[in-house]
Amino acid sequence: MASQRTATLTGLAAILLWASLAVLTTATGNLPPFQVLAVSFGIAALLGLARAALRGAAGWRELRQPGAALALSTLALFGYHALYFIALKRAPAVEANLLNYLWPLLIVVFAGLVGGVTVRAGQWAGTLLGLVAAALLVTRGHGLQVDRAHVPGYLAALGAAVIWAAYSVLNRRFADVPTAAITVACAGVSVLGAAVHLLFERTVAPDATQWLVLAVMGAGPVGAAFWLWDHGTKRGDIALLGSLSYLAPLLSTLLLVISGRAEPHGIQAVAIAMLLAGAWVSVRSSRAAR
Repeated sequence: MASQRTATLTGLAAILLWASLAVLTTATGNLPPFQVLAVSFGIAALLGLARAALRGAAGWRELRQPGAALALSTLALFGYHALYFIALKRAPAVEANLLNYLWPLLIVVFAGLVGGVTVRAGQWAGTLLGLVAAALLVTRGHGLQVDRAHVPGYLAALGAAVIWAAYSVLNRRFADVPTAAITVACAGVSVLGAAVHLLFERTVAPDATQWLVLAVMGAGPVGAAFWLWDHGTKRGDIALLGSLSYLAPLLSTLLLVISGRAEPHGIQAVAIAMLLAGAWVSVRSSRAAR
């Protein structure tokens, strides 16, 4: 139990780092999303490879992993962040960010559907609250009138949520793979991001501030956070982590508003309350069933 508690706290540290991802992504300004993806993950991979080199033979051995584990982590990290960065570029930052944070609720549901755990009525109720919250965010409470210009961004945010929840649950199947192996996935994501960028985007030279932002992203929310989350999801309380994950949208939204990159409005507060309520109902139901 002590080791599981430590692993859960490790996952919580990742959640806190991710709270900065939205404001950092918006701070990249006019940089294309796949360029941001390639550079930030490239920095994360270089840091991981530097660590392996410092550890010598033991460090390089930690990078070895089954092909299935590498494919899962690489495709999940690439797919999630590609959609997340697109969402923040194509839709209002707060709404896209909060839609993305349906993944904690989906973790609870997927843990039942994929992990062999019975999904309780309370967990379905929690998921429904999350869906209603998502609808409020997209429509801002004005019926089904959705700004068509933002639809691609909203769909990207929802897609990111599904991918991250599925990865977080499926990753438990590779509990024996060293956490350091995530370095190889980061390198793969950087290569995939660079390929898509060169094919479909125009390269923009980052200024000094943007380079600093990319470096912080690579070291933190798209770097160390994956090491922490990998350990937490493999050995911690996955349902509790799903609930604790709602600290991230609260802190993330606060950072966006404080930085002046988003304007607050009442529907956001209602949606956050519903998302938190959904997470609480889901986890309470899960614990009551034990």
